[in-house]
Amino acid sequence: MATNDQQYRNPDAVLDVYEKPPLSSWAFLSLQHLFSMFGATVLVPLLVGLDPSIALFSSGVGTIIHILITHRKIPAYMSSSFSFIVPMVSLMKTVGYAGVAQGTIAVGMVYLIVSLIVGFVGSDWIDKALPPIVVGPIVIVIGMSVAGSAANNAMMNGSHYDLTYFGVAMFTLFLTVILNMVLRGFWSNIAILLGIVGGYILAVALGIVDFSKVISTPWFKLPAFDIMFANYMPKKIYWGAILSFAPIAFVTMAEHLGHIMVLDELTGRDFFKDPGLHKTLAGDGTASIVAAFLGGPPVTSYGENIGVMAVNKIFSVYVVIGAAVFAALFGFVGKLSALIQTIPGPVIGGISFVLFGVISSSGLRILVDNKVDFNEKRNLMIASVILVIGIGNAYLQIGSFQFTGVGVATVVGIVLNLILPKHALSEHWDDDKDNWKKDQKAKGNA
Repeated sequence: MATNDQQYRNPDAVLDVYEKPPLSSWAFLSLQHLFSMFGATVLVPLLVGLDPSIALFSSGVGTIIHILITHRKIPAYMSSSFSFIVPMVSLMKTVGYAGVAQGTIAVGMVYLIVSLIVGFVGSDWIDKALPPIVVGPIVIVIGMSVAGSAANNAMMNGSHYDLTYFGVAMFTLFLTVILNMVLRGFWSNIAILLGIVGGYILAVALGIVDFSKVISTPWFKLPAFDIMFANYMPKKIYWGAILSFAPIAFVTMAEHLGHIMVLDELTGRDFFKDPGLHKTLAGDGTASIVAAFLGGPPVTSYGENIGVMAVNKIFSVYVVIGAAVFAALFGFVGKLSALIQTIPGPVIGGISFVLFGVISSSGLRILVDNKVDFNEKRNLMIASVILVIGIGNAYLQIGSFQFTGVGVATVVGIVLNLILPKHALSEHWDDDKDNWKKDQKAKGNA
């Protein structure tokens, strides 16, 4: 795998990591990323009682911070993390955002401490802990673990099944696939954006889009920033918040590693070595700390944006920067932010079928490209366990602390890879038996 420098260019890329898009298409390419991550970004604050505009702004700022810390070498988008919803809801009801802020800072500090350790120890251990037989299934799980969310968006109108919703989702899906296959050049590159627009137009025609919030929202609306030491002074240390948030950082860290693996595979690079795992962890942690001082939720890397890159083969870090700038600006433009929030669930669901599916297919590609032999029992056991735990979301729950299925699958896969012998004992017995038969046959012939 090549290092991430400008002497190497991925031959499969339409735009490689360090390449800038032409001005005529830059905005459209960046808007695709914005629309893809927008729903999940604003959903987290809506669920916990925060201002979605702050989450949008902090995601843009956090993404730019991550890109700068990683020396513009990793096209990763950072946005609201779902892993902290349970403790955030509890803290918002009891101590308010001050507790959430301290917990979010604790998350960032955990990332920074781990990044320092990795900086001293190095990342050579990653190749031993994460060979293709572990990485491939984990990447498949990352895509499949959110398949249920895509399906719910596509089918469910509130608490009941809606055939119209499903029809819109399927229309969006097939339109996106057809446009991606038929169109060429620039139009093929924005097939996802065109699919979203087409699905949205159909949703409007069918009357499932509500514009009331767009009409009532002013053009300019300052996000309700909750800035520490400016809007409020911390009265005490909320140890409960810190202790409930900090362990979950290792969950999002495992997911972050998985996303970097996918980006490695897509771009043909090794981001664990260049710019280094310590850099990408430091970028993630710093982004969360900044979000805490602005009034936003913890952030993490987003699979939706990786899915966009997997489809259009545009890995340009400048396209991601454009999406981050749009996100930060849209946090202040009330009507535009409200308009994007009107994109209905079935449109998001239809697009998600493509994006999440392509991520999982990247995992299959890792297994195929590395010629992983599933006749070997060791490989079969590792892959099987990772897939079922991850896709089934067999999470670990201890009090308010929850370790997601993706995190559990990652840890279990790494452990199995380290402890299982390279060849099963039964295979040795079979080999010994075959050798014994050959010896006996040779003696008989003699």
